[in-house]
Formats: sequence, C-alpha cells, structure tokens
Amino acid sequence: MPAELLDIRVEKNKLREQYKNIRANIENKEAKDLKIKNKLSNLWAYRESERVFAYVSMGTEVSTFEIIKMSLQKGKKVAVPYCVPGTRDLRFYYINSLDDLESGTFGVLEPKTDKCEIATDHSGICIVPGLAFDRSGHRLGYGKGYYDRFLNSFNGCTVGLTYQDCIAEKLPSGRYDVKIDIIIYEGGFIRTNGR
Repeated sequence: MPAELLDIRVEKNKLREQYKNIRANIENKEAKDLKIKNKLSNLWAYRESERVFAYVSMGTEVSTFEIIKMSLQKGKKVAVPYCVPGTRDLRFYYINSLDDLESGTFGVLEPKTDKCEIATDHSGICIVPGLAFDRSGHRLGYGKGYYDRFLNSFNGCTVGLTYQDCIAEKLPSGRYDVKIDIIIYEGGFIRTNGR
C-alpha cells in the first residue's frame, strides 16, 4: 500500500474517534434534529424530489426517522439501504412505513427485502450519513466505503446531515471518496462545490 494512502487511512481513523466523541456529547440532540429536519423540508431539492434515498439512523447520528415519516406523508417514494451480505455494496429498497424495517447488518434497521421493491432509478435526493463533513463536501464515513460505491451511480442531489460541531474546515480524502452537494446542520446549510 502506498505511504500516502496509509497516511490518509491513519488520519481518517484518528478523526473518526474524535468525531465519535464529539457526537456522543452533542447537547439538545432532539431539538437540533428537529431543526435539521425542518431545514431539509425547506430545501428546494427535497421539495421537488419524488424520491428520497435516506439512511436509517442509529446511535448518535442525526435522526432520520421523522424525515422518513415526513417524506412518506408527503407522498414521496422513500428508499432505505440494505447491506448486501459478503460485499460492500448497498441496495436501496422502497418502504411504505417504518414497519417495513428489521434489524440487519451491523445492527442497523434495513428494509425487509422479501416485502419491499428494489429501487432501480438512482435519482432524486440522497440523504447520506457521516461522522463529519467539510465545507468542500468531503465526508468522513465509517470506513467501509458503502456509500461512496453507491454514490458513484447516484444521479441526484446528495445531502449530508450533521451537527455544527462536526463540520470541519478540511477533511482528508482519497480518490474513491465521493463529495456531497449540500450539508445541512442545525444552524443552516452549506452548498459545496459538489461532485
């Protein structure tokens, strides 16, 4: 492995621990999650999109449960990710309610694939998880590359949800990292130079 790639991995792993600690200590999380949801609902790309691809939140992530419910109530098609066993690939499936979810890979709620329709049209808006984002649209994920692989085939607007304390001036990035178009946090949003 080239030294440069190894250096980026080491730096990213240090930053992952740092941002996990920051997120674990976010105060007023529910109020901030509500502000983020409201900012998303006012975003033109969200309002105009018929399809919403959204992660199902866990732990200290910005909650997406109310976003998913709101999107379904607005008549949008909502697709959530399924981690394909034995790979690092995501497939998104449309759900009709949160009842269409079950515990899956890494303990994350995933769609019941025998009940839900696979999303083959990768356009609309994709709400992407991350431990941190920078103002250029770089994302610090969890290190497995699932979303970067999926986003290479996504043709719509990508949105990262985060807290203000998890916005960095600059994050390390490699050649396979896919940039995000818009970052939404409790205080506003940042349009990046995207993909």
